[in-house]
Amino acid sequence: MIVVKVTYTVKAAFAEKNMENIRVFMSDFKKQDTGTFRYNVYVSEDKKTFTHLSHYKDKAIQDTLLNVPSFLSFQQQRDESGLEKSPVIEVLTPVTASSAIF
Repeated sequence: MIVVKVTYTVKAAFAEKNMENIRVFMSDFKKQDTGTFRYNVYVSEDKKTFTHLSHYKDKAIQDTLLNVPSFLSFQQQRDESGLEKSPVIEVLTPVTASSAIF
């Protein structure tokens, strides 16, 4: 299993567009085999700091999702928006969970 946490901050003026772009790629993600990954996005109280937490069963599903056109478009628009804080990518190692992830 691969677990990745990505946190970044957009400018306030771009926050709503970022949420819209997230909804678009999440809609496309839901067309995939959702039994092989979990992908959640959160926004902080400031309404402009986003955290993406993803669990992938394996490298193949990670590669598939990271190459979905709407996800690539989301990343490009986010990065070109003039971020307040660039993405921080953390690879996490699972310790335990209250239920099976896959």
